[in-house]
Amino acid sequence: MEPWRTDDDPDDRENAYDLLQRGHALLEKRHYAQAAIVLERADRLEPGKGSILEALGRAYFNSGQSERSRATFEALLDVDPSSAYGHFALGQSLKRLGRIQEAGTHLRLAVALSPGSSLYRDALDRLGSGGSPRT
Repeated sequence: MEPWRTDDDPDDRENAYDLLQRGHALLEKRHYAQAAIVLERADRLEPGKGSILEALGRAYFNSGQSERSRATFEALLDVDPSSAYGHFALGQSLKRLGRIQEAGTHLRLAVALSPGSSLYRDALDRLGSGGSPRT
Protein backbone atom coordinates (compact mmCIF):
# COMPACT_ATOMS: atom_id res chain seq x y z
CA MET A 1 0.00 0.00 0.00
CA GLU A 2 1.26 3.49 -0.82
CA PRO A 3 2.34 5.45 2.27
CA TRP A 4 -0.12 8.25 1.49
CA ARG A 5 -3.11 5.90 1.68
CA THR A 6 -4.86 4.90 4.86
CA ASP A 7 -7.12 1.93 5.52
CA ASP A 8 -10.06 4.34 5.46
CA ASP A 9 -9.26 5.67 2.00
CA PRO A 10 -12.53 5.66 0.00
CA ASP A 11 -10.68 4.24 -3.01
CA ASP A 12 -9.89 1.09 -1.01
CA ARG A 13 -13.46 0.42 0.15
CA GLU A 14 -16.04 -1.39 -1.90
CA ASN A 15 -19.09 0.58 -2.85
CA ALA A 16 -22.65 -0.71 -2.90
CA TYR A 17 -22.59 -1.21 -6.66
CA ASP A 18 -19.47 -3.38 -6.52
CA LEU A 19 -20.97 -5.40 -3.67
CA LEU A 20 -24.21 -5.84 -5.61
CA GLN A 21 -22.27 -7.11 -8.62
CA ARG A 22 -20.33 -9.56 -6.43
CA GLY A 23 -23.60 -10.68 -4.85
CA HIS A 24 -25.14 -11.32 -8.28
CA ALA A 25 -22.08 -13.34 -9.31
CA LEU A 26 -22.36 -15.44 -6.16
CA LEU A 27 -26.09 -15.96 -6.77
CA GLU A 28 -25.35 -17.17 -10.30
CA LYS A 29 -22.85 -19.67 -8.86
CA ARG A 30 -25.47 -20.77 -6.31
CA HIS A 31 -23.38 -19.61 -3.36
CA TYR A 32 -26.46 -18.22 -1.66
CA ALA A 33 -25.24 -17.83 1.92
CA GLN A 34 -22.07 -16.09 0.74
CA ALA A 35 -24.15 -13.84 -1.51
CA ALA A 36 -26.30 -12.88 1.46
CA ILE A 37 -23.24 -11.75 3.43
CA VAL A 38 -21.99 -9.58 0.56
CA LEU A 39 -25.45 -8.17 -0.15
CA GLU A 40 -26.02 -7.36 3.54
CA ARG A 41 -22.93 -5.15 3.30
CA ALA A 42 -24.37 -3.44 0.22
CA ASP A 43 -27.67 -2.92 2.04
CA ARG A 44 -25.86 -1.30 4.97
CA LEU A 45 -24.17 1.11 2.54
CA GLU A 46 -27.38 1.92 0.65
CA PRO A 47 -30.39 0.93 2.73
CA GLY A 48 -33.74 0.67 1.01
CA LYS A 49 -32.40 0.31 -2.53
CA GLY A 50 -34.72 -1.96 -4.49
CA SER A 51 -32.09 -3.76 -6.57
CA ILE A 52 -30.12 -4.67 -3.45
CA LEU A 53 -33.21 -5.77 -1.54
CA GLU A 54 -34.33 -7.99 -4.41
CA ALA A 55 -30.96 -9.73 -4.66
CA LEU A 56 -30.65 -10.01 -0.87
CA GLY A 57 -34.14 -11.51 -0.61
CA ARG A 58 -33.23 -14.08 -3.28
CA ALA A 59 -30.05 -14.97 -1.41
CA TYR A 60 -31.96 -15.44 1.83
CA PHE A 61 -34.71 -17.46 0.16
CA ASN A 62 -32.33 -19.78 -1.65
CA SER A 63 -30.19 -20.30 1.44
CA GLY A 64 -33.26 -21.43 3.39
CA GLN A 65 -33.64 -18.27 5.46
CA SER A 66 -37.38 -17.95 4.88
CA GLU A 67 -38.14 -15.44 7.63
CA ARG A 68 -35.34 -13.15 6.49
CA SER A 69 -36.46 -13.46 2.87
CA ARG A 70 -40.02 -12.58 3.91
CA ALA A 71 -38.86 -9.46 5.77
CA THR A 72 -36.59 -8.42 2.90
CA PHE A 73 -39.27 -8.82 0.24
CA GLU A 74 -41.68 -6.84 2.43
CA ALA A 75 -39.04 -4.09 2.57
CA LEU A 76 -38.76 -4.28 -1.23
CA LEU A 77 -42.53 -3.79 -1.52
CA ASP A 78 -42.29 -0.78 0.81
CA VAL A 79 -39.89 0.72 -1.75
CA ASP A 80 -41.83 -0.45 -4.82
CA PRO A 81 -45.40 -1.60 -4.04
CA SER A 82 -46.05 -2.41 -7.71
CA SER A 83 -43.15 -4.86 -8.06
CA ALA A 84 -44.65 -8.03 -9.52
CA TYR A 85 -41.46 -9.92 -8.65
CA GLY A 86 -41.60 -8.57 -5.09
CA HIS A 87 -45.13 -9.91 -4.64
CA PHE A 88 -44.18 -13.25 -6.22
CA ALA A 89 -41.11 -13.63 -4.01
CA LEU A 90 -42.95 -12.58 -0.87
CA GLY A 91 -45.67 -15.11 -1.74
CA GLN A 92 -43.09 -17.86 -2.11
CA SER A 93 -41.47 -16.91 1.22
CA LEU A 94 -44.83 -16.88 2.99
CA LYS A 95 -45.67 -20.27 1.45
CA ARG A 96 -42.48 -21.73 2.92
CA LEU A 97 -43.44 -20.29 6.29
CA GLY A 98 -46.82 -22.02 6.08
CA ARG A 99 -48.72 -18.75 5.74
CA ILE A 100 -50.72 -20.00 2.77
CA GLN A 101 -53.54 -17.45 2.63
CA GLU A 102 -51.10 -14.54 2.79
CA ALA A 103 -48.99 -16.25 0.13
CA GLY A 104 -52.04 -16.51 -2.11
CA THR A 105 -52.75 -12.81 -1.77
CA HIS A 106 -49.27 -11.86 -2.94
CA LEU A 107 -49.17 -14.44 -5.71
CA ARG A 108 -52.52 -13.15 -7.02
CA LEU A 109 -51.10 -9.62 -6.94
CA ALA A 110 -48.03 -10.78 -8.88
CA VAL A 111 -50.26 -12.36 -11.53
CA ALA A 112 -52.43 -9.23 -11.71
CA LEU A 113 -49.37 -6.99 -12.11
CA SER A 114 -47.78 -9.26 -14.72
CA PRO A 115 -50.57 -11.34 -16.30
CA GLY A 116 -48.30 -12.75 -19.00
CA SER A 117 -45.90 -14.38 -16.55
CA SER A 118 -46.22 -18.15 -16.54
CA LEU A 119 -43.82 -18.26 -13.55
CA TYR A 120 -46.22 -16.26 -11.39
CA ARG A 121 -49.32 -18.06 -12.70
CA ASP A 122 -47.77 -21.49 -12.13
CA ALA A 123 -46.77 -20.56 -8.57
CA LEU A 124 -50.35 -19.49 -7.86
CA ASP A 125 -51.71 -22.68 -9.44
CA ARG A 126 -49.34 -24.84 -7.34
CA LEU A 127 -50.57 -23.10 -4.21
CA GLY A 128 -54.03 -24.47 -4.98
CA SER A 129 -57.19 -23.51 -3.19
CA GLY A 130 -55.32 -23.01 0.09
CA GLY A 131 -54.38 -19.55 -1.10
CA SER A 132 -57.93 -18.52 -1.90
CA PRO A 133 -59.65 -16.03 0.36
CA ARG A 134 -62.46 -17.42 2.45
CA THR A 135 -65.97 -16.40 1.57
